Amino acid sequence: MFNKNIKLGLAFLTFAWAVYEFSQGHIGNGIAILILTGIFILFYFKNEFILLAFLKLRTQDFDGAKKWLGYIKNPEASLTLKQQGYYNYLHGTMLSQTNLTQAEKFLKKAVKLGLSMDHDMAMAKLQLASIAMSKRRKREATTLVNEAKKLDKHGMLKEQIQMLKQQMKRI
Repeated sequence: MFNKNIKLGLAFLTFAWAVYEFSQGHIGNGIAILILTGIFILFYFKNEFILLAFLKLRTQDFDGAKKWLGYIKNPEASLTLKQQGYYNYLHGTMLSQTNLTQAEKFLKKAVKLGLSMDHDMAMAKLQLASIAMSKRRKREATTLVNEAKKLDKHGMLKEQIQMLKQQMKRI
């Protein structure tokens, strides 16, 4: 919605307003304005359109997710590096259903930029491994599967990793 610098500016101004309200003895107003400041700071670190696109993807609504990501016009200027990583991750995940070459490009860029959570990084590498396997690049797929297995500390992707290893044995 707003550039990341505008969000920081709004957070600073609302914080100053909250301090003013506290100094005037209006404690309730100050607390409410501090909550508003927290929202601006939250949206600095977590882009609202990326959050909405994640919600659409959870319901398998790819068109809705694409619509929300379409609102981000210039990701390099308006997003932080981690947000750019998630932007590319979401695009790669959606394109993996139709266009593997474009999906691979977006997922590699997401891995290069970095993702905040190890689980998301493991999922991106697992998707890259499946793309590499479908393009008959077994060595690259094996490397990516091993990296994904190291990143999956809680075993949430264990079944998918085993299934991909079984498919690699057939190649």
